[in-house]
Amino acid sequence: MKRILRWLMKAILLAAIISFTLLLAWGFESRTMPALRVWHTVFLSEEFTASDATPKSTLEDYLDREERLFQELKEKVYDQVAPTKDMTYCRYYAGGPQDPESLGRNWNRTFELFPEKVKGGALLLHGLTDSPYSLRRIGEILQARGFYVLGLRLPAHGTVPGALTKVRWEDWVAASRIGARHVRNRIGKDLPFVIAGYSNGGALTVKYALDAMSDPGLPLPDRLFLFSPEIGITPLASISNVDRILSFLPYFAKFKWLCIEPEYDPYKYNSFPKNAGQQAYEITAALKERLEDTRETGRFAAFPPVITFLSWIDATVETSATIHRFYDKLENEDSELVVFDVNRFDRLAPFLPSGDDIALKHLQARSDLPYRLTVITNVGADSELVLRQTQAPHSSSLDSTPLSMSWPSEVYSLAHVAIPFPPDDPVYGGKTDPRARYRGLPLGRLQPRGETGLLTVSVGQLMRLRHNPFFSYIKERLDDEIDVLLNRKP
Repeated sequence: MKRILRWLMKAILLAAIISFTLLLAWGFESRTMPALRVWHTVFLSEEFTASDATPKSTLEDYLDREERLFQELKEKVYDQVAPTKDMTYCRYYAGGPQDPESLGRNWNRTFELFPEKVKGGALLLHGLTDSPYSLRRIGEILQARGFYVLGLRLPAHGTVPGALTKVRWEDWVAASRIGARHVRNRIGKDLPFVIAGYSNGGALTVKYALDAMSDPGLPLPDRLFLFSPEIGITPLASISNVDRILSFLPYFAKFKWLCIEPEYDPYKYNSFPKNAGQQAYEITAALKERLEDTRETGRFAAFPPVITFLSWIDATVETSATIHRFYDKLENEDSELVVFDVNRFDRLAPFLPSGDDIALKHLQARSDLPYRLTVITNVGADSELVLRQTQAPHSSSLDSTPLSMSWPSEVYSLAHVAIPFPPDDPVYGGKTDPRARYRGLPLGRLQPRGETGLLTVSVGQLMRLRHNPFFSYIKERLDDEIDVLLNRKP
């Protein structure tokens, strides 16, 4: 027995030595990343945290603090950046083409949209590293239909990427609760209330709805609209914060970061700290536990109807988690999952994995789905035209309807970041809108060409699809859902 224990101790010690050696090598490798700038290292003391929230916290309190935060951002970052040539397209170059403050309204901040006559209310929750801008178009659709819209800036967003090194997912939850209570109070108790969540905001939206089912202090939404929801991500994110073993040392300060890149996007961070991945994992883990508990206690019948739009191939979140961890548990047949398939045109087939459609075909073959499944896919392998394949809950019978849309010839799939943006978005769209005030980098239309390894930004990031060529279908479905809400009987 003693021999076995000694062997185990030696094995544990050896594993610890190997792990620390690998960690140390990883830490040294991080030192080869680009230099940290003020927006990576500055501390903004006015940022909201969960400890600042009370049951009586109001949106006005939140906005007052946000105003002080952006003043602090100006003094500690914008006023410190020299107007040099290499800063021309940096978002922190005051007055430059990528400066959000020079583009009219700064959509990095919390915004409100007011209709002529209030018929409902909506809370918008954006994604990780994003800003309220990401759901701006969704908000405008809702506003046009009579909804008061609150696009909430979640803590650590819209300012500097360094803020994500300290944020906790509980901060996002606390802020979303303040936003939800405000919207319900603003529209009254009888008008419909919806929450729309994108990516990480989708996880927050689902968790909020689950929490509201058992907390009378939280208004329960009548509908959820999700876009590329972060219901699950890779388990490797759970070890993101191992950097803390070394990164507290100035010598390994860059080890806090998965990537350090130029900040040229006016509404989204390009640099990504390890803590951001850690917090994303922790909220999905908490959500998973909440979903399982709700199912086990038989309370899913009270969950509000939800419609989700996602890309079948998503490099950021796990599509399978949305299906199996969340949608398979639903008991409300008014819910729908809309999947945008990849472009199945024949000429692209040699460049796509041969088996990437097997799981989707299996999903469509199921007759036990408790929700409506819609797949947007090619009319046939010889066509770039698309159709809608829909099957009702608890049915495997497909209803196919051609749509007056087609795949752009150069696009082989949608992307996680593309779902909520229309083709005419001034920043991320594929079309030029002469009416738009934005005159900065056309991020949705960049097509860089040259030798590999030269640019300081990955070509993959620049070439990733930023807008949804089928956004008109999303608008159509949102209008349908809004019709149901506005025509329902009290």
